[in-house]
Formats: sequence, C-alpha cells, structure tokens
Amino acid sequence: MTKGQRIDAPRAPGSPGGWDARSEELVADAALVREPAAWRGAGGGAGTDARPARRGGVDPVKALMHRHRELCERAVDPLEIAAGLEAHGVTDRTAARFRHRDVFALAEEMYARVPRDEEEHATSLPAPARLGPEVPAGWALFALLPGVACALTAVGIELSEGRARYAVGLGGALAVALALRVALRRGPLRSAHHVVPATRAWTCFLLAYALFGDGLTRAAVSGGPDSPWAPSIAAALGLSLAVAPALWCVRLFAVGARRRLALSRGLADFTASVRPLLLGAVALYLCALGALLVGAAAVHGVPVSAGAAALGALLLLARLLTSYGFTRAPLLMLGAAGAVEAVSLASVFAGRLPGCAWLAAPVEGAVRAGGPGVVPLVACGAAACVLLLHCLRVLSRASAHGDGAP
Repeated sequence: MTKGQRIDAPRAPGSPGGWDARSEELVADAALVREPAAWRGAGGGAGTDARPARRGGVDPVKALMHRHRELCERAVDPLEIAAGLEAHGVTDRTAARFRHRDVFALAEEMYARVPRDEEEHATSLPAPARLGPEVPAGWALFALLPGVACALTAVGIELSEGRARYAVGLGGALAVALALRVALRRGPLRSAHHVVPATRAWTCFLLAYALFGDGLTRAAVSGGPDSPWAPSIAAALGLSLAVAPALWCVRLFAVGARRRLALSRGLADFTASVRPLLLGAVALYLCALGALLVGAAAVHGVPVSAGAAALGALLLLARLLTSYGFTRAPLLMLGAAGAVEAVSLASVFAGRLPGCAWLAAPVEGAVRAGGPGVVPLVACGAAACVLLLHCLRVLSRASAHGDGAP
C-alpha cells in the first residue's frame, strides 16, 4: 500500500475522529498489542512469514494504530510514525509479524489508514516542519561570551602581579563559568533533561586538570613540586574560544538532521545520510579547536596541548548526547577519563614510597617520552572515541530528532 492510498474507516456514532467502536475494543486485547507471536498459527511451525491468525475479524494493524493513536493522528508523514514506532522498540522483525517488510512499510499503512475528514485535515494541517530545533534568539552571540571572558582574564593576569593576579584569576574563572552556563542554556546544546551532579563534578575535574594537571605532573615526575606551578592559560583560552564553534557545529548538525528527516523515505535511508553529517560536524569542530589551541599556544609561547584537544572533543560529544537525552554514557566516559587522570597523578606520588617505584614507572616513562600532555590525551581521547561510536549509533535514529529533540 502506497503513501497516497487511504482507507477511511466508517465512523461509529459517538466515536471521535472516525475510530470505530469495534476497534476501541482491540486496545484491551493484550495478546494482539503486546504479544505479536500469538498471531501465528498454532501448528505447522510457521515462521515470521506465516499469515497472522485472526480472531473474529480482528485487525492487528488497527489494534497497533489504537495503541499509538496520538502518534498516528498528529503525524504529517509516514516517517514520523516510523520514528515513533522505532522509539517504542518496534523493529523490522516485529513488522514482519504484521506482514510488512520493515518498520517504514508498516508506518506507511498506518498513516494511510488514519481516518481524516478532508475539511478538518485542510484546516488543521500543521505548519511545515522546521529545519532545525528552535533555539532562543541571540544564541550565536552568547556562544562568544566564554571566549571573550577568558581572553580578558588572560590579559588581566598578564598585567597584574602578586595577590592581584590571584584575584583576577579567581574572578575571571567565575566570569567564564557564568558565561559558559549562559551559552549552554541559550544555545543548541541546551538540555531539558536532568544532569546528575556527578557529571558536573567530573567535568569540573577534567577542566581543572587541563588547567593545572600538566604542570603538576611535570613537577611530580621531576621530583617536585618544589614551588607553585604555572597554570596552562593557553589550554584554557583555546577551550573557551572553542565554545562558539562547538555550538555552531551542533546547530549545523541539528538543522541537517531535521532536513534529512523530512526528505528521507525510510529509516535506513535516514541513518545512512545522518552519520556522515555527524562525522562532518565533529571533524569541523576539531579543526576549529586545533586552530584555536595552536593560536593560543603561539601567543603564550608554549607547546600545543594535545590533551586539551582530546578534552574538547570529549566535552562536545558528552554534552551533545546529554542534550538529546542520553545521559548515562557521558557520565561513564567522563568518570572514566577523570579516574585515569587521577590515578596516573596519584601513582607518581605513590612511587616515592619505599619499594613502590614500579607504580610510577609507566606514567614517568610516558611523560618523559611524550610530555605531560600524554596522560589527558590517552584518557580523554579513548573516552571521546567511545562516545563518538555511541553517537553514531543513537543519534542516527529518526526517533532522536523528533519533536522532543532539543
């Protein structure tokens, strides 16, 4: 049955929207709605291609339509129904029990069979789907605030000395945190889902390590620290400036995904078109982040921090997943990266205990070979790779980009 074909069910008296009374009784039939295997014949060992057994004229597709009645009535395209079914766990194997080749074919029949009044449909037709999720006005400018605040703080630190430098640094850190909060809440990476405190705690630890960890690790491997070590202003400046391209790239991905959702003619088609878009957006962000880190390192006359680049990728992917409602994987990967950095630093100090030099040997060897940035590079880089694979799996689903998407 094609998209254009519609079979209008006869309206029963008093039934809203043309849903007949006989079909209303199907909703309570748990064997039909929740156990598709019951539709197969009792004998002969029929597989998924066997014709479903019908009881008393019961229509299993109409029963499924009643279970997802609201989804069917508000859908303006079969792909919206397919995305909703996918979100509720309906797979191609389940669709085969309805005698359809895949979920999209089943959604096409459900869309065609939804009873609609032509006049009502003409007057209540929804507006065309927007190309991307709505974001508050001025978000592109708010995205620049963290970088501007960090740049002003860096200038203030260079121009001050003594206790004034510490005061400027502390005030600048608070200003950057406030600007980052505004940029995230008013931009494409805003999240309507609850973020557990542990996620924020690990994020703060990773940022603190990016600022102070390399200097402390270098001093610890050299036998210190004997004096206060300088924070990595270049890494902080590069990461703060990269907030703007991060938000712009995420917006580009969101708009492109919604456009492909409107144009795709099946779930497999949508998945195949969205994955390259996601990889392109991440690659574009990494190029911008790398350029900013190189520029910040050149201004301050220090080596480029590869660990900061890995951290930037990790934070972007973690926040991207969180904004779409996937909060467990970011928590696990942020915690894993933070734990690796903490254990690596602790092992250097633990190696000073009598007979425990072997504890510090792996970290000291890696730091002498590749510098102190090798620790966050390995920890954050591995976690970012895991999150990227997870993003390719969950963000390529049509259900992730429905009306509830950010």
